[in-house]
Amino acid sequence: MTTGPNHGRILANRYQLVELIGQGAMGQVYKAKDMLLGGVIVAVKFISQTLLNQKMRDRFEREATICALLGEKSNHIVRVRDYGVDENDISFYVMEFLEGNGLSEIIREQPLPLPRFLNISRQISLGLQCAHRGIVIEGQLSPIIHRDIKPSNILVVQDASFGELVKILDFGIAKLIQSNSEQTHSFMGTLAYCSPEQMEGRELDNRSDIYSLGVMMFEMLTGEMPIMGESNSFGGWYKAHHFSPPRRFEAAKPDLKLPKALETLVMSCLAKEASDRPQTIEEVIQTLEPLEQRFGQGRQLGQRIGAVLSKIPRADEPPKPPAKPPARSIEDLCLQTSWPKNKPQASIVFPHIIRTSQELLATLWVMLTKEDIENRRISTRYNQFLFLMSPHPMVLWITALHNRQHGARWLTCYLDLKTAMGQKVIRILGDSGNYRILFFALTEPQRCANVMTATIASTQRKLLLDWANASHAAMPSAQPQLSKRILKQELEKLKPKIVMKLEAVHTDYPTDISG
Repeated sequence: MTTGPNHGRILANRYQLVELIGQGAMGQVYKAKDMLLGGVIVAVKFISQTLLNQKMRDRFEREATICALLGEKSNHIVRVRDYGVDENDISFYVMEFLEGNGLSEIIREQPLPLPRFLNISRQISLGLQCAHRGIVIEGQLSPIIHRDIKPSNILVVQDASFGELVKILDFGIAKLIQSNSEQTHSFMGTLAYCSPEQMEGRELDNRSDIYSLGVMMFEMLTGEMPIMGESNSFGGWYKAHHFSPPRRFEAAKPDLKLPKALETLVMSCLAKEASDRPQTIEEVIQTLEPLEQRFGQGRQLGQRIGAVLSKIPRADEPPKPPAKPPARSIEDLCLQTSWPKNKPQASIVFPHIIRTSQELLATLWVMLTKEDIENRRISTRYNQFLFLMSPHPMVLWITALHNRQHGARWLTCYLDLKTAMGQKVIRILGDSGNYRILFFALTEPQRCANVMTATIASTQRKLLLDWANASHAAMPSAQPQLSKRILKQELEKLKPKIVMKLEAVHTDYPTDISG
């Protein structure tokens, strides 16, 4: 662990710096805890003190704004959560903390097999598509060029919903393409991946990123660079990008067998003249998607078969007895319940504990119209928990039900962790890793109309138990309502991000996601 002088420092009365995890020309990146959200891990990026002039502060602030807006639009771009200036007048911004493998590390081990290459390349292209289509800045749609596409700016993380999820990092040298602004002709980028026009300092458009993507795709497939400079100097790479033809795949890796359409795509991306490349990233995606459907299905099918086979007991071992009662019996128990007489017959949500013969069940009771209940029977289920220790230990329990036709239905309630009920519910959730949602119709409160099961991610379960233990020892407070207001404000900030994630998971059957 790299600590440094900032270890343990509290930034903006919210972010506790844990360790230094990265350092570059633009500044330092720290792993940190978001104390407002109960210690959720984030990344904090500071601008280098050597760049502390007003022009660089403005550029750093623009970088944060661009990343925040792009991250809201695409799952394939790192998300920015906050921006500020510390007590020493040093600018910083707060990003989602991502644990995964850099594409440069993955390629260094070995070239990518075709199915994985197609999956990763398509996701990178989707992130670039979002940027190239542009974001609205001061009322004007402005396309964004990354200007430094390379393997070290691509991170591959494991996601419960998407499997292998690709994130593009560091739009810090992106430039707004605005017709009414003066273009800056300074060179920025990484020599080995720069387009010829970028090395000339010319005005760039999306085709420059496409060239860099072509260099990277060749490297992903072969482990080799398509073009090599005579030296690692600007002049050596300038000559290579302008005059050296890219290597053919068979020269770089003779045993590599690729679809002709893919070879043609990569070589066209590497064209010296921008007019000879694909003119938009959509053209790249249109080539990659059918190839992935054709060559990626076998791998995906194999994974599914393997997952099924892993659950079938071997012939030499007896089947294990179920650890819990069958789900059907629990559903029957829930369906036999009726709306409590001490609760108003209105559109409300509240937690409740149901005792069975073998366990305690954490449940969420919801009253909606009969039509709304029917509309939500097939939904993507999302859950997340937000925690605040001060001024009063409080958890906001968030459940969202989403489908394309009816959008998101938010089911939220608070758990006061200084009460016996709050402590008990949070510990059951952490121990069991699931809960039931019981739906009651406004017109028929005498019986439960539907039951859903929601599962909680293992990392979130551990946090729930940690929060329960920390809150148990905390001093009581007279300000629970203030904690509720703060958590509610944080939820309003999160809602657009949650909806974007839900909209990206389109299924025709119930799906479970934990935040």
